[in-house]
Amino acid sequence: MACRPDGRTHDPRPSAHAIMKSARSPLTSFGFVLTFAIASHFGAPGTASAAPSGAVDFNKDIRPILSENCFYCHGQDPAHRKADLRLDQREPALAAKAIVPGDTSASGLLTRLFSDDPDEQMPPPDSHRTISAAQKETLKKWIAEGAPYAPHWAFTAPVRPLLPTVKNLAWPRNQIDHFILEGLESRGLQPAPEADKTTLLRRVTYDLTGLPPSPAEVDAFLADTSPVAYEKVVDRLLASPQYGERMAIPWLDAARYADSNGFQQDGDTFQWIWRDWVVTALNNDMPFDQFSIEQLAGDLLPDATVSQKIATAFNRNHLLNGEGGAIAEEQRNVILFDRVDVTSTTFLGLTMACAQCHDHKYDPITQKDYYSLMAAFNNIPESGVPTFYSTRIRVGPPVVELSTESYAQGLAGLQKEEDAAKAAAPDWEARRNALQKEWENALLAADKPEEGNWKRLILDVREAPPQKPNNYAAGRVREEFDNKRLPGVAGNDDIKKVIAAGTRMKTYRAEELPRVMVMEESQPRETHLLSRGNYEQPLEKVTFATPAFLPPPPADAPPNRLGFARWLFAPDHPLTARVQVNRVWQLYFGTGLVKTSEDLGLQGEAPIHGALLDWLAVEFRDRGWRQKAMHRLLVTSATYRQSSRSTPEIRQVDPENRLLSRGPRFRLPSMFLRDTALAASGLLQTKIGGKPVYPYQPEGIWDALAITKERDFTYPLSTGPDLYRRSLYTFHRRTVGPANLFDASVRQACKVRPDLTNTPLHALTTLNDPTWVEAARVLAAHLLHNPGSTRDRLTNAFRRIVIRTPKPEDLDRLEKMLARQADHFAKNPEAAAALLKTGAAPPDNTLPAPEHAAWTAVCLGIFNLDESLTRE
Repeated sequence: MACRPDGRTHDPRPSAHAIMKSARSPLTSFGFVLTFAIASHFGAPGTASAAPSGAVDFNKDIRPILSENCFYCHGQDPAHRKADLRLDQREPALAAKAIVPGDTSASGLLTRLFSDDPDEQMPPPDSHRTISAAQKETLKKWIAEGAPYAPHWAFTAPVRPLLPTVKNLAWPRNQIDHFILEGLESRGLQPAPEADKTTLLRRVTYDLTGLPPSPAEVDAFLADTSPVAYEKVVDRLLASPQYGERMAIPWLDAARYADSNGFQQDGDTFQWIWRDWVVTALNNDMPFDQFSIEQLAGDLLPDATVSQKIATAFNRNHLLNGEGGAIAEEQRNVILFDRVDVTSTTFLGLTMACAQCHDHKYDPITQKDYYSLMAAFNNIPESGVPTFYSTRIRVGPPVVELSTESYAQGLAGLQKEEDAAKAAAPDWEARRNALQKEWENALLAADKPEEGNWKRLILDVREAPPQKPNNYAAGRVREEFDNKRLPGVAGNDDIKKVIAAGTRMKTYRAEELPRVMVMEESQPRETHLLSRGNYEQPLEKVTFATPAFLPPPPADAPPNRLGFARWLFAPDHPLTARVQVNRVWQLYFGTGLVKTSEDLGLQGEAPIHGALLDWLAVEFRDRGWRQKAMHRLLVTSATYRQSSRSTPEIRQVDPENRLLSRGPRFRLPSMFLRDTALAASGLLQTKIGGKPVYPYQPEGIWDALAITKERDFTYPLSTGPDLYRRSLYTFHRRTVGPANLFDASVRQACKVRPDLTNTPLHALTTLNDPTWVEAARVLAAHLLHNPGSTRDRLTNAFRRIVIRTPKPEDLDRLEKMLARQADHFAKNPEAAAALLKTGAAPPDNTLPAPEHAAWTAVCLGIFNLDESLTRE
């Protein structure tokens, strides 16, 4: 580089301006911006501390740089394309001489990148972005090698790769291990040793059921010396009814499941019926293709069953706006957009929402693709707003009503009460009507401004023509008289009994008859492209079609949701199997083979173990989409069974464990931690399914929703066994999620990548929430009633919570803690009494309060050990 008169360095190569001018190319306003891509030590996207030593791989080395930094202005979206230049396709880039294969000096892309002239260089100085020298060299090497492009890896159908050759033939337990070991050996690494049996049992039990193993299960596993002891445990856990509960959690997050609608007045729903369908389907090992097709289009299957219709509630778990100012058609379109986004994220692993307003900036998804897919979901007879069944229940048809035996019995009892009241007052209706008329006349005659609204409604009823009565106003007036005015009228107790009985029955029907919102193809509508996504500005009409860049459906496929659902499982479909196996991998290893599990498109991460991902995708399909078979395959691999212990040297090379050089280690989800406290104390209720329950929550947790007095937002704390149901069944209010589930998805949008956190809320919850304190109290009482020494009792508590047998040094520390707590509570008996009042479980008055409180504190301390909170 030479020095210019102004002191800046000068590149003797021809200037970008000269190249652009001589080529007369559209690069005159070359506006792409390049930034750092994410780097790693093992070939992740954007890697580069130096240019690749071997041949440059377009998908791994080049596309991430271009996609992150260039395609926004030079991609497929013509409305936003600068200088009419495309860099996402090879031919346009070559035609513009942005890229001249084999000639780095003539390639405008490189000229701009290497320029130090602020008027020419890219990224421009005012972008505050800098591309590394290594990334520039990578691009330069790629162009020197001929600048080959390649299709995006996720958009070509997976083909089963051959198993890699490995040196350590003794380590692999199944095919997965060959791929992982080859990656380790190629970097001079070896896998970690297998985890000890207790750790392994704890890990797999949590992973497959969301619960800890019991001490008896640990003892049985340790005593089983057969070579298939672990496989027997896996099979037992896969057959457990708790398996379906654990595996349902990711589906609830993806489907944005909640027990209420959201928005002001947040009406409650009955979508828990779909939640129970998911648990049952997973426990029955329903093949994933059937599982998905029924959720997307079960109502369109021939002779659809009630169960298949309930499955379609997957796409009715959306927010539903019942606010007075909501525009119904606007809300219906918001729901449609949400439905497309949830479906595309869950099953295609694509961010199609970007194409709602314009062609996708990165992926080859056009706006027409978006609305053509939306056409499949646009024939539902929904208004966009809920029906107010009661002040609490607000559900948007179409629905499936499910009358249960208990509901029918309850309704019959109320009907009997109403019939008896009517029999005792045969003329009740005529007398009631006369009383209402007297009230109306008196109201109209009086000069009371505060009654103006009711006067207007009464007149609306009376002035309405007979052929067109005002039923709305009549209903409002009658409800006001029956519920507010009649009770203040002296006498007429028999009429009041009839009305009260009728009100109880009406409320029971509204509040107790389950009405699950489902899909139903009964209102054909035209679908149009919408200008910038505005439902009031329709453009050209479209009909159902799948995204054009993906393989087309069969010619005889129905042009509806069923055709779409079946297309997802076509043999040549590139995404569905990859998306799902990637999320299964994520479940066990904390991170998917593709870290961006919500996005396998161009902006997503390229897989480090791409061959393994493809092998798993093909294996999943060839195994008949059997989910339990894939779960078993992963958890029986040597990769999964590794110890999570590591060394500084290994962490330096593989900091995020993306190479799987060790077993994964991360904090347990809050749902698992709560259930662990209940299980260890013996409080856990293992009933499967049913209505959501209301365990302990902070006082007034819903008060902020009570903007008006339209409904009561007092938290209805459960009693008895319902307090101790699994966290899966906790009522999840969409606007205010459960406070003790500090890492749970907000359930207002589709979420397919979980949040792993050790936020301070973690410790605040597990040290102070009544569930943990009560569990510690109940466990302490159990320990004190069992014979044995102090160390025996501490060992029992430790094994129930941490699972392993404590070491002598563990017991020494716990004994010291117990002594300190015993001294504290002996000196502060009022503190002991207060602690032992926590929770609804009956207090054990047979135990000395200071001793019981001390053991409670120790048990709570064990619940909060890092080892207790962490999945090793």
